[in-house]
Amino acid sequence: MSDGTSALARENYKFQKYIVAVSGIVLLTKFLAWLLSGSVALFTDALESLTNVSAGLIGLYALYLSAKPRDFDHPYGHGRAEFLSATVEGAMIVIAGAIIIIEGVRNILDPREIPNLELGMVLSFATVVLNIAVGTVAVIKGKRNRSQALVASGRHLQSDGYSTGGIIAGLVILFVLTSKGYEVLWLDGAIALIYGVIIIAAGVSVLRRSINSIMDKADMELLEKMVTTLSDNRREAWIDIHNLRIVKYGPVIHMDVHVTMPWDMPVEQTYREICKITELIKESYGDSVELSVSCDPCKEFSCPGCRRDCKERKADFVGLVKWDIENLSKDAQHGEVCDNADG
Repeated sequence: MSDGTSALARENYKFQKYIVAVSGIVLLTKFLAWLLSGSVALFTDALESLTNVSAGLIGLYALYLSAKPRDFDHPYGHGRAEFLSATVEGAMIVIAGAIIIIEGVRNILDPREIPNLELGMVLSFATVVLNIAVGTVAVIKGKRNRSQALVASGRHLQSDGYSTGGIIAGLVILFVLTSKGYEVLWLDGAIALIYGVIIIAAGVSVLRRSINSIMDKADMELLEKMVTTLSDNRREAWIDIHNLRIVKYGPVIHMDVHVTMPWDMPVEQTYREICKITELIKESYGDSVELSVSCDPCKEFSCPGCRRDCKERKADFVGLVKWDIENLSKDAQHGEVCDNADG
């Protein structure tokens, strides 16, 4: 693992420590709000924060593993630990949502008085600001550093903040109605029930993303960016690029690609062209990309897509090979040729 990649992993690990600390503060504040008010909605909110702390600790350990250098047993590093961490975190969110729904139904069937509701709401509102602020920074940093665990932790904090805000809004309505003499204590349980469903949806979303990463689902956004980068810097010697594969291991991107080069190009010049591709990718994505380039010699079917002046040409130049996600990802040489002789 390069120094640049290790630095990213260490930065992710360090920020995850802040997330765990913030989650602990939020947890204590929410449980205090629940103890003072007795609101089942605030209790379920505190329960959801308990999963934040647990998941944050799991994410911290995963990022610690991800920051470790590769070794003999793990030649690609330890970045996959982040995906497993995000999967566990998503599962914990879903479980917390289910428990919240159960408590909400119980309270609807058997409503209870809520003393000190105003104080409980004030304390909870403070956690909303803290959760959303830290969660947003975590998501931004996680996307920039390509850390699935950090993004999952950030989204968890954000969803916790949004759900708490919704709970407070519902409790404000409850407070106003009860102060006017309406018997609507069942709203406390109904609010918990609604946000239990929302929390489950958030957990399922985290699970889906992490499982997709574990299964190496193609990152279309990254592929689009890669295609644009290669197309904008295309060189005459790069007749075709195909069999593009991208696999992510935490902050590290492993990229394999086949490049069709002219059959008569000397080995030394071919090597320089490969170096050009490597430099281009490094400039665009930094040292966190590990690139493997396989060079294929051109065949007769390459002639229509090659504009070089070649004495062995078997067909006239028709147009450059079309580079898009579909063509670059194909196994076979090579992609479709554009009907544009001007290139």
